[in-house]
Amino acid sequence: MKILHTSDWHLGQSFFTKSRKAEHQAFLDWLLEQIAANGIDAVIVAGDIFDTGTPPSYAREMYNQFIVAISQLGCTLVVLGGNHDSVSTLNESKELVACLNTHVVASVVTNEVSNFVAENSEQAGNQIIELSNSRGETGAILCAIPFIRPRDVIQSSAGESGTEKRQALGSAIKQHYHQLYQAALNIRDEKQLSVPIIATGHLTALGVSQSDSVRDIYIGTLEGFAADGFPPADYIALGHIHRPQIVAKSDHIRYSGSPIPLSFDELKTVKQVMKVEFDGSDRTGITPIEIPRFQPMAVLKGDLGAIETQLKQYENSLPEMPVWLCIEVEIQDYLSDLQQRIQTMTEHLNVEVLQLRRSRNKAQQALTQVERETLAELTPHDVFAKRLELETFDGEKEQARLGRIKQQFREILSEVENPEQSA
Repeated sequence: MKILHTSDWHLGQSFFTKSRKAEHQAFLDWLLEQIAANGIDAVIVAGDIFDTGTPPSYAREMYNQFIVAISQLGCTLVVLGGNHDSVSTLNESKELVACLNTHVVASVVTNEVSNFVAENSEQAGNQIIELSNSRGETGAILCAIPFIRPRDVIQSSAGESGTEKRQALGSAIKQHYHQLYQAALNIRDEKQLSVPIIATGHLTALGVSQSDSVRDIYIGTLEGFAADGFPPADYIALGHIHRPQIVAKSDHIRYSGSPIPLSFDELKTVKQVMKVEFDGSDRTGITPIEIPRFQPMAVLKGDLGAIETQLKQYENSLPEMPVWLCIEVEIQDYLSDLQQRIQTMTEHLNVEVLQLRRSRNKAQQALTQVERETLAELTPHDVFAKRLELETFDGEKEQARLGRIKQQFREILSEVENPEQSA
């Protein structure tokens, strides 16, 4: 059995007003080639198919065309809803694409899972999927878990503290995973199958490295899910984090990452999809397949002289597409004509400057100030405020995020300083 794990396509994304349509189409074409070349039996897309809940028409068309194309290869497709996806948008074509060997799981249905475990029936809604191998036999059992919204698994109670809400939500998510895993075990035992059990998820597991393009998921008050809450599945295919990585040093718990860089800080990351192979119930290999870069992009840093020197590399190069640039200028004084200077440097080059910013000097200023202070002179609020000064919170969404961070800090500090009130 061969599984291909991918996630976070974000079809329809607008990148500094630039469309990613060409990149996404190139990726989907490349993915179909990999499916055919590697004899893939099933593809799992672990959330965030679209960038918004109302994707542009061309993004929906790409999605539908891909489903038709992959069905012609005899490969099963499993689409999980992410926090960016609209449940209704994914569900509107669910029954239609089911005729093309595509399973869409847009949201969690806890009642169906509970009924399955209680009655020991052979169906648990659409969250337990038997994936077929090349011989048409069941090659794996999938616990198809999309992005979990708080209302899907828990009901909040008045008077709960922040800690109690976090613990209750974490326990509810853990319970949902283990209920589905038990349902998969029951099917495997009843049918006497020697196949692996695979689980999915679209969330932030604790201890992972994020990028600028990842928008925080606040599942109630839970900011991260502990990896020990996952069931002992043979492979856990995760989405939401755009950098491919292993979770909690467990080789079988993985983020595949996004297929294209969704922010400039992702350029140092090699984009990939994960090929997972099984022989019966034994996992025989996890192999990353590197995804080509479909759009030239680069980040240039330094003072104006250094930037001008770095731009010379594009003087004689004539790529098929202009290079998208992020330029971060290190300057001591404010320059009102910075944008005009950069425009003059780049006007004859095959580049497009999508982001121009001044580098932050707050870190150096903070280090200088810390040398004159001792920790004993600072309150917890002082230390926290100084740490926040090292970050940038530009725009309405980032300011809202800053407000949530401050509120959570106040709740935690209150619980630490007044343990008798939270007991």
